[in-house]
Amino acid sequence: MTATITLIPGDGIGPEVTAAAREVVDAVGANIHWEDLDAGMSRLERTGVAVPEVVYESILRNGVALKGPMGNTFGGDFRVTRKARRANGRIEEHSYPGPTIALRGELELFANVRPIKSFAGIASRYHDIDLVIFRENSEDLYLGIERMTDQNTAEAVKRITRSGSERMARFAAEYMQRTGRERVTIGHKSNVLKLTDGLFLDACSETLASYPGITVESRVVDALCMELVLRPEHFDCLLLPNLYGDILSDLAAGLVGGLGVAPGANIGADCAVFEAVHGCAPDLAGRNVANPSSMILSAALMLRYLGQDRAARRIEAALDSVLRTGACVTPDLGGSAGTTEMTAAIVAQLDAPGTGVDSTPAP
Repeated sequence: MTATITLIPGDGIGPEVTAAAREVVDAVGANIHWEDLDAGMSRLERTGVAVPEVVYESILRNGVALKGPMGNTFGGDFRVTRKARRANGRIEEHSYPGPTIALRGELELFANVRPIKSFAGIASRYHDIDLVIFRENSEDLYLGIERMTDQNTAEAVKRITRSGSERMARFAAEYMQRTGRERVTIGHKSNVLKLTDGLFLDACSETLASYPGITVESRVVDALCMELVLRPEHFDCLLLPNLYGDILSDLAAGLVGGLGVAPGANIGADCAVFEAVHGCAPDLAGRNVANPSSMILSAALMLRYLGQDRAARRIEAALDSVLRTGACVTPDLGGSAGTTEMTAAIVAQLDAPGTGVDSTPAP
């Protein structure tokens, strides 16, 4: 059965890496039909609207989207606002710090999933790392509730709920059971933030206790950062509130070669958005030097979500082969190939021996 996917190229290098992922997915013969839509900061500059209503409608209708990186601003009062009619018939207005967070908030994509896996062809201090980071995506400081209490003092609201924490813990446990993972570490700072992080730790621990076969441990988040650098191979899965999850998922990507080889997914009850986790790098846009790996791996995650496991495995094996040889990779990976040349090399590997073999379980 053919799945219709909302495709959002994004900003900067987004259109280039998204085109690469689309080319690879089409070449592997996945049962995909694409619905192209425009959203992001470049659209905001052209039209005054960063994320038009048609984008939300498309993702909800199709259930799945593949999204390139989007721009944002740092500091200031820029926000993305959506006015929409809710189920109760009322028109409500929600504002978010940027377009990516607006999509997550409006579509209720409460679970952020970041697989972190070593590649033999990428130089790193570490080997055989294979972990998954689960980041609660809808609460914490990322609600963007801030105010100036006076002209020299700013404060932000950190909101954690029991229901949101339990929902995230259930998601993590069910994901682990499906993929054969057995140990999860909860990251927190409840020694200082006793109410908010304490609630997250307690709610997650209590929820996970009802899942047999899953071992649960916890770490204060600063100690967890240290352990990730000292012995990352110790960890199987991490479960974190929003801010810590954002920070540690980037740290963990650095253990295996950087954001350029780290895929990501944002999943809710009704739909899912798969995306490259790196930025839009506007200074590299149009130069054909962007590494397409993160976007291609995110597309493979999307195919697994859709039940097209064999296509996902073939894509991962083809990318792994190109990375191993190092002969046709982008400059950030130590090569001199362009985005299009690396993509072509991956496509050429799709039919090579071994790309259809079940080599590893789904991440």
